[in-house]
Amino acid sequence: MKEGSGVINAQSGRQTVDTRQPPGLKVLFFAEMWERFSFYGMRALLVFYLTKHWLFSDQIATGLYATYGSLVYLTPVIGGLIADRWLGFRRAVVLGGILLVLGHLGMAFEGEAARLVDGVVVRDEMALNVFYLSLAFIIVGVGFLKPNISSIVGDLYTKDDPRRDGGFTLFYMGINVGAMVSALVCGWLGENLGWKYGFGLAGVGMLVGLITFIRGSHMLQGAGSVPAGVDLTRPVFAGLRLDHSIYLSALVGIVAAWWLVQYPPMVGGLLGMGSVVAVAAVVGFSVLRCTPEERNRMLVLLFLIAVSVLFWALFEQAGSSMNLFADRVIDREVGAWTVAASQLQSLNPAFIILLAPLFARGWLWLAGRGREPSTPMKFAAALVQVGLGFLALVLGIQSADASGTVALFWLVLAYLLHTTGELCLSPVGLSMVTRLSVPRVVGLMMGIWFLSSSAAHYVAGLIAALAVSGEGEGASLSAYAETFTLAGEIGIVSGVLLALLAPWLARRI
Repeated sequence: MKEGSGVINAQSGRQTVDTRQPPGLKVLFFAEMWERFSFYGMRALLVFYLTKHWLFSDQIATGLYATYGSLVYLTPVIGGLIADRWLGFRRAVVLGGILLVLGHLGMAFEGEAARLVDGVVVRDEMALNVFYLSLAFIIVGVGFLKPNISSIVGDLYTKDDPRRDGGFTLFYMGINVGAMVSALVCGWLGENLGWKYGFGLAGVGMLVGLITFIRGSHMLQGAGSVPAGVDLTRPVFAGLRLDHSIYLSALVGIVAAWWLVQYPPMVGGLLGMGSVVAVAAVVGFSVLRCTPEERNRMLVLLFLIAVSVLFWALFEQAGSSMNLFADRVIDREVGAWTVAASQLQSLNPAFIILLAPLFARGWLWLAGRGREPSTPMKFAAALVQVGLGFLALVLGIQSADASGTVALFWLVLAYLLHTTGELCLSPVGLSMVTRLSVPRVVGLMMGIWFLSSSAAHYVAGLIAALAVSGEGEGASLSAYAETFTLAGEIGIVSGVLLALLAPWLARRI
């Protein structure tokens, strides 16, 4: 057991939990904070950029947003596998960071705004292709960075270290510090001074994150190094070294992502095939290559990853249907200040910053008394809370004023409930993957965890289409009410069913 993880009191027989976290967690906290600053700065602006700058319809804009989100969380499957087998977590993070810097800075080139000419939308085609290419850089960059920086966090702890869930929750708080600040700053810059300023600042944030990681890598104490026995300098193809071949493959991946982001139906098919192959591979590995105990853990892990798809499909309405809802329906007047709709994206990370330390301490406090809920029960609570958040929006719609405007309070309440649900699932899920996975496939399983988010984004796009059916301002209060009611009912019912199944699942992990 690593130093400081916990000891047994000889007199009372009760475990005393040391809450000190490994020093390397600080490096990963700040590196991920700046990476999320860049990512969420763009996320807050993307659907508005598509509808207001490029004049895409709501359906096309939310569909493109969902396609981008799907690809962003599909590539970590490949990035995690490459890091597991050859590159190592740390090198993968650096490669991903470089690609993300280039992608976010490319987003600052906006070209001429689209305009209507005789009823036809005319767009700057060169700038539009730069936009698609920038998305491609970000997609591949996230694939290398996102699963592997989380895997490094897992490497800082032993399997049974009681600090693990708390450490991941604090790491998750770092993510949301960046997300909150970027939504406030990048969102305001993009909507008020120009899109290029919001996107450009997001790129600067990513550069700061990359520098933070490189300069603090010595504090990781070997975590995330190149796998034992791997020689990255050995030639593998046409005289190319192994590491150079990986970098070249990343460029090929960027070209593929640039093409795919323009054809959403292709992404749906690719996602379906990728999911089937990934699930089949994990099941086959679990049955053929694992001990009975390992097999049970891997299969429960796979099931809970599948459950997370439902949670994220509901949660990710924040960037599409809920974002447009905030822009067009919510009363955003706060005193003499009109809050930009994109800035309301800061509510979720702000709540996480406030609540994450309480959750981290709470899990430790409950663990010390033997009362901590199992991972499946935490997932069940998350589903119920995200469902309740949508029902809060329905209540807000029902109390709208004569002009159809909904009070800001209801959106704040929805984000609060979504956030408490997220804290029960997302950081716990990251910890679960590193704890339950067989060590030699941790990176791959972390990639599959993000694959679930990829599938969720695609499903989220289908859900958003129910609320924004029509062109431009076509979404009505009744359409929002029907969509949010359905989302709320699905979340609550599925959460109750999982709670009933949780004790059986917990006995197998």
